[in-house]
Amino acid sequence: MHIKEEQRERHTLAVIVDNEPGILARIAGLFTARGYNIESLTVTDITEDEAVSRITIVTSASAHVMEQIIAQLERLVPVHKVTDLTALGPHVERELALVKVAGTGDHRIEALRLAEVYRARVVDATIASFVFEVTGGPDKIDKFVELMREVGLVEVARTGIVAISRGAEPA
Repeated sequence: MHIKEEQRERHTLAVIVDNEPGILARIAGLFTARGYNIESLTVTDITEDEAVSRITIVTSASAHVMEQIIAQLERLVPVHKVTDLTALGPHVERELALVKVAGTGDHRIEALRLAEVYRARVVDATIASFVFEVTGGPDKIDKFVELMREVGLVEVARTGIVAISRGAEPA
């Protein structure tokens, strides 16, 4: 009898935690110890007194494993709430990337043309290079970087994904 492997799906989690030393290491350790991969991770404080932070984690897992991940996160003492934005429904995801491209002549012109199409802003320029700032969904960023490889990509720095649920209610 052949056991069917569960389908892995990309999930974006919003984790509200006390802003205390070591919490990020504990969450990363939870993923590492169980062999789960973190594809993107961002953290910011969300209260005026900086006592509470929001951690956005992107990971891929089967539905069963995702339930386990959420349950394990919820058991950590400084965790207030875990929301699977993917399971919740429509949400907005954005990322920012700085993309350095070097080139002259036609490659330089093509880099500027592509940047215009992708609404990337030039944030630094020299005679031989540009640094573009591009924001959008992860697929848009991936495609922009892929196209820049053809015209002289030098370096990429990405922020990681930030996400929020749609509608008037908090997630």
